[in-house]
Amino acid sequence: MGVTALVMAGGKGTRMKLQEEKPLLRVCGKSMIERVLDALKNAEKVDEVVIAVSKHTPKTAKMMEKFSVKVLETPGEDYVSDMQYAVKKLKLGTVVTISADLPLVTGKVIDEVVRRYEHCGKPALTVAVPAETRERLGLKADYILETGGRRLAPAGINVIDGRRIDEKELEEETFVIDREEIAVNVNTPEDLKIAEVLLNALLNKCLFIRTQ
Repeated sequence: MGVTALVMAGGKGTRMKLQEEKPLLRVCGKSMIERVLDALKNAEKVDEVVIAVSKHTPKTAKMMEKFSVKVLETPGEDYVSDMQYAVKKLKLGTVVTISADLPLVTGKVIDEVVRRYEHCGKPALTVAVPAETRERLGLKADYILETGGRRLAPAGINVIDGRRIDEKELEEETFVIDREEIAVNVNTPEDLKIAEVLLNALLNKCLFIRTQ
């Protein structure tokens, strides 16, 4: 099963209240979108990467020319519309859509998501984290799902059968992952500070382990 990762990097990022385009905001010295690309590069289940940009993110589009990824300009209307545009325009099959504002995501997590999709038997899968986990980290959830008595927050990662993109409703599975790596969507300056602290701690932990 060929899997394309579609990185959504065309949003306005108005809540950041900064001049810089959101995908280019740096966390521990590297832009968020570069960190997402690093994760995708390390994901064994991803065969191709496409960056969906828009008129709102021209600097991001320019920067992506340095990487071996395909860049597609979308209308820049909203997340879902731009995703649908990209899937149809490129005639994509199995697609992992991932927000460019997940600086802590790892290739291991992405592979875990794709494997779950391969075995769920449904045309769509959405990844969520417990709302309590985001709240514990000091993050606010813009949208809460109530599923099976649990409060869940969408994580910004989804998998879909692109051949069925025009269908109004697709049966989907919700995959709950309770890990900091996907709990942090950077939407506000406060989120950015939290991401910096958490990633710095993770990097120091990895460095400590390697030196043992």
